[in-house]
Amino acid sequence: MLRRALGVACIALLSACANNNYDPTKEWNVDKLYQEAKDELAAGAYDKAIGYYEKLEGRAAGTPLAQQAQLDKAWAQYKSGEPVQAVSTLDRFIKLHPASPALDYAYYLKGLANFNDSLGLMSSLSKQDLAERDSKQAKESFEAFRDLVVRFPSSKYAEDAHLRMAYIRNSLARSDVYVARYYFQRGAYVAAINRAQSAIAEYRDVPAVEEALFIVYQSYDRLGLDQLRDDARRVMERTYPNSAFLYPEKAATDKPWWKLW
Repeated sequence: MLRRALGVACIALLSACANNNYDPTKEWNVDKLYQEAKDELAAGAYDKAIGYYEKLEGRAAGTPLAQQAQLDKAWAQYKSGEPVQAVSTLDRFIKLHPASPALDYAYYLKGLANFNDSLGLMSSLSKQDLAERDSKQAKESFEAFRDLVVRFPSSKYAEDAHLRMAYIRNSLARSDVYVARYYFQRGAYVAAINRAQSAIAEYRDVPAVEEALFIVYQSYDRLGLDQLRDDARRVMERTYPNSAFLYPEKAATDKPWWKLW
């Protein structure tokens, strides 16, 4: 009796294992698998979509459908909050398919993955920008967008990439400005000047340079270097005649400078 019970239990266990390994997509052709993946992606079931796309990559290997599956998988990874995995997928796509007609999109999505990871909903609500976060991803995002606009200047993604590059450059400049402001607030005026001038020299013609110049002006004033202070003010007045830093009463709005869209 005991032996029989053990046998039934073993059969039940084996049956359960078999059911756990059951693949409902096994009999699907590649077109059905792709459609199911698209449906899951549209429904926001990103993990399920990623699994389908990975199966499709293997079953349709060497075909345009496999390439599309790879790009769609990267999009699903990006949307599910996995930018590192998305970038890894895109790097593999770029390496394997250098002549793909979708290469511009791959570069754009690679830039977007890092860009969006650095600026989420909470940062916009708190008026926090990229410069207050790790700049590594911002720089990687910039490089991807630059690859896109240099290699594919006529791409439909190029205009948006240019806007995002400008945003990133200003954010990186503000990273230096934050440090310069930190030094200034603690009385390290020479260090503040050096850091602000670094931003001015490296990131010309971006909004953050205005504050960098103001920090230079203030720091010279605190150091009692009147001639250099006056020179810095003249540069500010000529470059930013309506500067809210020099003339607070001219400030028109409290909208964050970085809110381009």
